[in-house]
Amino acid sequence: MSSGLFGITHSNRATEDHWGKNCFNSSFPTSVACYMLANDIPAIYNKLELVKGKLRVVSHEISMREVFRCGSKSLDNLDFHFESKFEPYQKYSFEPIDSIDLVVKSLSDEKSLAPLEIKLTVLPTSQTSHKPEKKWGCELVIRAATTSYCALGMYDSVKNRAKKVREIFEPTCSKIENWTSGFEMNQQTPLLTGCINDFESQFLSHQKPLLMQTIWKTQGQSPELSENAFDIVVWSDFAFTRLFLDSAKKPNKNGISRPMRASARLAQCLWELSKSGKTNLNTIYRQITFNRQNDKEFAIGGSKWCTYITSDRLLTPILKREVISDIIESGYIEMLKPERRFDQTLYFTRKHQ
Repeated sequence: MSSGLFGITHSNRATEDHWGKNCFNSSFPTSVACYMLANDIPAIYNKLELVKGKLRVVSHEISMREVFRCGSKSLDNLDFHFESKFEPYQKYSFEPIDSIDLVVKSLSDEKSLAPLEIKLTVLPTSQTSHKPEKKWGCELVIRAATTSYCALGMYDSVKNRAKKVREIFEPTCSKIENWTSGFEMNQQTPLLTGCINDFESQFLSHQKPLLMQTIWKTQGQSPELSENAFDIVVWSDFAFTRLFLDSAKKPNKNGISRPMRASARLAQCLWELSKSGKTNLNTIYRQITFNRQNDKEFAIGGSKWCTYITSDRLLTPILKREVISDIIESGYIEMLKPERRFDQTLYFTRKHQ
């Protein structure tokens, strides 16, 4: 049965589920990615590089085949499992790992190919809409499951170099007496970010896609789509870490901030994995909270987000608004409940095409 969305032929979601309130925000971006794959349109790829001796996020381009890690497989041979576990990472955790937004699988052999966190964000935010267009930005709200997958994926890429990883983290991590102490971790986290910097500098060639951010661009705060309306920014796991590491370099007089907590969690995961090949994800990501709610890991506002994008494509996103008629099959738009801003925009744009 058709999903009503381009490219999603095989999925763990029933047709009506794709259009539900909590599912469309991941099903639609996946369909946009499928459209770009089928038409050989690359995504923006934010990856980490050493620029004049300093780690910087730099925007390049990447094939959606590389993002899905599907090689030459056709879309008909891909199975999209939403809100699922990426089973190859389970061996690194003593407890059951969390689900991630999307696991791409091979239909023929059921092999898990790629775990991806998915975000659907509007450009611009209300806070950046009054600025010059080149300074428009999106907001990202990140959950702890994303950062735990980031840690697992980073280690998986370098598991054969575990000894070297341990040498990077051991001198600092072994001296920490209590990872739950806000006072101690406030002093140690800047040192831990230094360890992560060293790790990333040495293993830059091992970074891989983690977060797939689909952008829909409007005419300022108007609900009307821009002529060039859609694009995808893919963040490598290394580039993704800069969203919290860059805000966790110094002790915080107000205690452990969310970026500091995310940095400490990543360092502890990589250290434990380097020692035994397993880690206590439940303890690190659920029990060590530093008196902050665990519903989200951290958030990035539009003004800060745009400083990490060096591509000019956000001024003219690569997909025009007319692609809605190619991505959403005829007769399916009525399944949306246009109670949210994006649903309204899509609904009325598609109805008038």
